[in-house]
Amino acid sequence: MNILLVIVAIIAIVLLITGGISSSLSFLIWVGVVLLVIAVIAFLVRVLTGSRRV
Repeated sequence: MNILLVIVAIIAIVLLITGGISSSLSFLIWVGVVLLVIAVIAFLVRVLTGSRRV
């Protein structure tokens, strides 16, 4: 699950950069933000609960 979290975070950052460079693809910014928020929430749940499975 940790690898999946890292992959989602990397995809989110790439989409944020791509959406920021191309104004015509502004929806990618929102997709990137949503994926980044999901990755952060999953990481916080994992850290706060102390479990290795989320």
